[in-house]
Amino acid sequence: MYCPAGDFYIDPWRPVDRAVITHAHADHARTGHTHYLATNVSEHVLRSRLGAIDLQTLAYGEAITINGVVVSLHPAGHVLGSGQVRIAHAGRVWVASGDYKTAPDATCAPFEAVACDTFITESTFGLPIYRWPSDAEVFADINAWWSANAAQGLASVLYCYSFGKAQRILSGVDASIGPIVVHGAVQVLNAAYRASGVALPETHLVTEITDKALLKRALVLAPPSVAGSSWMKRFGEYRDAFASGWMLLRGARRRRGVDRGFVLSDHADWPGLHSAIAATGCEQVIVTHGSTPVMVRYLEENGLSARAFTTEFGDDTLDDSVEIAPA
Repeated sequence: MYCPAGDFYIDPWRPVDRAVITHAHADHARTGHTHYLATNVSEHVLRSRLGAIDLQTLAYGEAITINGVVVSLHPAGHVLGSGQVRIAHAGRVWVASGDYKTAPDATCAPFEAVACDTFITESTFGLPIYRWPSDAEVFADINAWWSANAAQGLASVLYCYSFGKAQRILSGVDASIGPIVVHGAVQVLNAAYRASGVALPETHLVTEITDKALLKRALVLAPPSVAGSSWMKRFGEYRDAFASGWMLLRGARRRRGVDRGFVLSDHADWPGLHSAIAATGCEQVIVTHGSTPVMVRYLEENGLSARAFTTEFGDDTLDDSVEIAPA
């Protein structure tokens, strides 16, 4: 997405001079740009993923002017440091949401509705079937599953995306059930979260636990890309599960080939999308990625001007499919 008046891009995939980054997932934050602008809360995660970059940061709500365009970043509630981009120019206000969710999350600032004329919204889960259970319900189910497995002497392997989902799970599970083991890709990001002031329970790399009896009581958080790898052999017999919004569909669970599916998404569900859009008071909505035809039709039927815009942004699956990190 390009802003001609300000001569900057939002979450560009190819190298540009000035990039405004909504958050640090791999389909939104890439290497190669000359200058980066993002929230100050996202700095530790961005640097852990992108290395040495020319990064300017803003506090939420702080505004700067780029070539006559006033730009500010506002909480998106997606992951740590995620920000919506507010652009004000010539008496008009546009907001690009990036990825967002309206559900509560102890590991990041909550979504903030920003008044605008045009709202660019994601629609990853833009179908009426997608309605999330409460976090309390999901975490209770995870804890009960982990506890039951531990009682049988079986490790509980929970596949989840390394950035955002893993830390959200850590914030809600009962660490008294047993040790928590994480893949190296998760541990690196845990360190960035802790450096940003987010409290997480103690986590261990598998190489740090020499007592096999402890491993048999462990909750193991790992990216889905390690399923079936040699790394998994260290746990012997185990039970596995996947945490994602896609787990609402039985077919998705079958394709993953896991014992359990926990419905936990870092994107807004159908009611969340529409409550967020309504709260902006916008006149026009531009829908990006996901179920765009359904969203556009529904919005138009409800009196808004709406259209779709094609982007290369992915869904929940892309980030870890391209991620390479130590075990």
